[in-house]
Amino acid sequence: MTLVRILGIDPGLANCGWGVIESHGSRLRPVAYGCISTVAAEELPARLRTIAHELRDVVRRYQPTDLGIETVYQKGNQKSAIATAQARGAALTAAAELEMCIGEYSPSTIKNAVVGSGSASKEQVQYMVQVLLRLDHLPNPDHAADALAAAICHAHLRRAPR
Repeated sequence: MTLVRILGIDPGLANCGWGVIESHGSRLRPVAYGCISTVAAEELPARLRTIAHELRDVVRRYQPTDLGIETVYQKGNQKSAIATAQARGAALTAAAELEMCIGEYSPSTIKNAVVGSGSASKEQVQYMVQVLLRLDHLPNPDHAADALAAAICHAHLRRAPR
């Protein structure tokens, strides 16, 4: 069994959640989590630069080797999906520059890996992240909880035969 440190990302232009966990076999341990927020009044390139810069800082600080990132959910507001895709691109670029092993997962795949149902609610995901990581509180904000869920999903699926 190898110890792996995984960064999970819930991409978003206004709020980009991140969470770092350690995976050792089936054991998971939280390392740190948070949320990168950008200001809507700023120009898009500045917001994307903020996301990429802060994620590089997270990687330098916590030294993850792997990344689990949520794919863009296509239903609903197309403008929101495009903004999320741009934030996701900034995150993927930062991870690729740092030569991380990257796993991309749909929202339903992440929910299924963490809760056991691809249609789980945000509250169910937060609760199961708390349980799986043995936290004494619900992880907040929910963007960080979703990022931790992406990291947990990556920990589970990177071990599975492909």
